[in-house]
Amino acid sequence: MTAEHFDVVVVGAGISGIGAGCHLTMKCPDRRFVILEARDQIGGTWDLFRYPGIRSDSDMFTLGFSFKPWRDDDAIAGGDKILRYLNETIDEYGLKDKIRFGHEVVATNWDSRSARWTVDVRRKGSNEVTQFTCQFLFMCSGYYDYEEGYLPQWPGYGDYQGTLVHPQTWPEGLDYKGKKVIVIGSGATAVTLVPELAKEASHVTMLQRSPTYMAARPHQDPLANWLRGKLPAKWVYGITRWKKILLGNYFYKRCRAQPEKIKAWLVNQVRHELGPDYDVKKHFTPHYNPWDQRLCLVTNGDLFDRIKDGSASVVTDHIDRFTPEGIRLKSGEELRADIIVTATGLKMKFLAGLQFTLDGAPVDFMNSLYYKGMMFSGVPNMAASFGYTNASWTLKCDLTCDYVCRLLNYLKETGTEVATPVLDDPSVEEEPWLDFTSGYIERARDHFPKQGNKMPWQLHQDYFKDRKMLHKGALDDGVMRFS
Repeated sequence: MTAEHFDVVVVGAGISGIGAGCHLTMKCPDRRFVILEARDQIGGTWDLFRYPGIRSDSDMFTLGFSFKPWRDDDAIAGGDKILRYLNETIDEYGLKDKIRFGHEVVATNWDSRSARWTVDVRRKGSNEVTQFTCQFLFMCSGYYDYEEGYLPQWPGYGDYQGTLVHPQTWPEGLDYKGKKVIVIGSGATAVTLVPELAKEASHVTMLQRSPTYMAARPHQDPLANWLRGKLPAKWVYGITRWKKILLGNYFYKRCRAQPEKIKAWLVNQVRHELGPDYDVKKHFTPHYNPWDQRLCLVTNGDLFDRIKDGSASVVTDHIDRFTPEGIRLKSGEELRADIIVTATGLKMKFLAGLQFTLDGAPVDFMNSLYYKGMMFSGVPNMAASFGYTNASWTLKCDLTCDYVCRLLNYLKETGTEVATPVLDDPSVEEEPWLDFTSGYIERARDHFPKQGNKMPWQLHQDYFKDRKMLHKGALDDGVMRFS
């Protein structure tokens, strides 16, 4: 089998992979690269999820790329606008011919003698496997299973006679007008779905096991929209982007330093929205501290408005079992519904579930450590783009892409071919890969690598520290070995 060779193979054509392609085009113009995408469309999350009201839960001034200004009036954007932005980016940076659709990567092997990765790819609609080779492998495949979402095993689930829907596989043309709907969950998806469905449903119940911190924010940034009439678009984008980064970083640190104070402030904001008679303690006061899990963005306070006008309600209880008509709760109450939406989250999948081997031997990622939040101990010439949990995904991905390009240029300048993070410091102790208690993180802890207790093996979750390390820091740091 003759393999097609590239300097870099990028896996995934979502927001991370598109960003990688742009950075390579700008900073490594002499390098040949290809982007392999298993699906038939670009966009990843923003093409896969089609449920009503799908939108970002981060502002587009930071979820957007550092090099391409977000020009729309909406700072919190719907999925259609995000896809349009991504397609514009592909056109502007000439990536159309770089993307191979219907190319599902199934296995990779590093060969030390040739200093190359061989990438096995299955073509969509056939069992045919073709091969690509590359010097550097850049995984931009996201962090969850695209085939299916997470679904708990509830008693009686099969007894329900109404319509069951998971947001990840929303059926086209689902009619919910005048119907009673239950949305199980209280994360970003549920908070988006409930007010949107309530526009046409007879009633929507958000059924949650436990509350989530909510923060109401306008979908537009008045300062940015005002500045657009005064300054060039790049200036407006840069000013607003840094404003968002600084405020987000400040708020996160306040949450960590003064959790009780911030908790009281967040809960009081909800109480202000819903009034003194609403049971905010039961339905909107979590048992954990702010940013132990992601905060939910309530755009323009729409969820609170629907609760106040009676078209939506929140029930906090545990599910006892499904019944033919709906759901019976542990309290004994039964909720009836025509449609039940299981907004129960994602199934995480590390590096798209691919099989990695080094000279034919399987890579044990579970016993490796993250290097600078993007590479892995003992694994040569391979990086993975993984965004922040406490800020916009793309902020970290942009930094990762910048570092990969710096590394590729350093290899060329020094006449070396291989860069491998080597863990040979016995004082480095393993720690969980993320200090986060969200359900999808907890379920996946044993399937992801660990981090270390000190740099460069420690994950910051801090844009400013990462920017200093990845954008400016030394490449030859004594840990990265070049050969």
